[in-house]
Amino acid sequence: QLQLVESGGGLVQPGGSLRLSCAASGFTADSYAIGWFRQAPGKEREGVSCISSSPGTGYSTGSVKDRFTISRDNDKNTVYLQMNSLKPEDTAVYYCAAMYSDYREDCRRPAYDYDYWGQGTQVTVSS
Repeated sequence: QLQLVESGGGLVQPGGSLRLSCAASGFTADSYAIGWFRQAPGKEREGVSCISSSPGTGYSTGSVKDRFTISRDNDKNTVYLQMNSLKPEDTAVYYCAAMYSDYREDCRRPAYDYDYWGQGTQVTVSS
């Protein structure tokens, strides 16, 4: 019943931008922390960015913190990941995930702490 659907992935040249969307249904996403994770071939799944329950504080990991921005639109029940200055090493399947939590709780938790997951969207950065 609880569903997350990612969209916005695709092929982009180095230096380009993409905006990923994570649309929630069956629940109100503002009561959940939302995380973005990515997994490249042969590598472990890593946390990229997250936003705590509404009103929400956003965080991004060190490798992307100056390039990626997470935000939420509660009216649309959607969380976005704006990705700028993309690099080939950003190539991965990107997943969004939800974790029921209070807004005061830190959303920077490992993947296994998140409760609900989308199917993922492929991002490929290549010339």
